[in-house]
Amino acid sequence: MIKIGDTLTLESTNGKEVHEYKCKVIDVFPNHVHIDYPVNMKTGKTVFLLNGMQFKASFVGKDDNLYLFDTEVTGKVRDPVPMVVLSYPGEEQLVRVQRRQYVRVEANVDVAIHPLHGEFSPFTTMTTDISAGGAAIVLPQQVQQFLPGMVVEAWLVLCMKSGDYHYLKLPAKVIRVFQAECSDVYRASLQFLTMSPQERLLLIRYSFERQLELRQKEE
Repeated sequence: MIKIGDTLTLESTNGKEVHEYKCKVIDVFPNHVHIDYPVNMKTGKTVFLLNGMQFKASFVGKDDNLYLFDTEVTGKVRDPVPMVVLSYPGEEQLVRVQRRQYVRVEANVDVAIHPLHGEFSPFTTMTTDISAGGAAIVLPQQVQQFLPGMVVEAWLVLCMKSGDYHYLKLPAKVIRVFQAECSDVYRASLQFLTMSPQERLLLIRYSFERQLELRQKEE
């Protein structure tokens, strides 16, 4: 399932602090993979991993689904370039998150909405919920001609638990415009259209982080 050239995201937790790293898969074996030296997603600097360090790893497969597995640093090799060796449980042990399993969570994410053909003036607002498949946004009162079926451009700012900010620019289709219950506020449901595997991974990870945060607040 995992293949050479895939982007692998590694996540470790040290107390309350979450560290995220990005790397490329260089070679694949039955029970381990070789990766290049990871880059810290917050600092942009290369990091050197110690044997025995454990991570949650994730990647987007060729079927566009997210795959998760636990891994550990088991060594270093130089063949012909320096690489890190990670344990790999095999395809049967991967946890798959399918598109239909995308979690929609309550979240106030800053978003700017731009028209593709000048149908309305660009505006900034917030989401009320979000997932890797779409979002609901609050419509400012002055917005006119925002209609179902229209394709727009959504510029999102995701603030991750690690403190990193990610800026996504995604085409989206307006699914419906509706009045919020017991309110004068109007909202719109958006369906995200095309995006890169890395962008989808960020949205999935943001949704899971937000879901965990909401659960902790309830407890």
